[in-house]
Amino acid sequence: MHIDLPEKRYYGIGEVAKAFKVNASLIRFWEKEFDVIKPKKNAKGNRKFTPDDIKNLKFIYHLVKERGFTLEGAKIHLKEEKKQALEKYEIIEKLENIKAQLNKIKSQL
Repeated sequence: MHIDLPEKRYYGIGEVAKAFKVNASLIRFWEKEFDVIKPKKNAKGNRKFTPDDIKNLKFIYHLVKERGFTLEGAKIHLKEEKKQALEKYEIIEKLENIKAQLNKIKSQL
């Protein structure tokens, strides 16, 4: 899945939810369930996600929504095989970006 977010230091929960095409409540739920997501909170309690949080959310989205893992299965997968799984996911993400760019060029011809 390709996420279009501008280069920023912090992202609001609304921006993140819109980019992933899910409800903000799902993002808040994943924040409670997975320890790797740690958004900053201001005095009002608004969540601000860093680019690292977005990267982790992409990986969790990939495991849960695209590959069909349960939440428990995704937690176990993150703990046991995190480095290897992240490397594979990053390769897949780069290839999907290349494919999207090639399709864009093809449509322009």
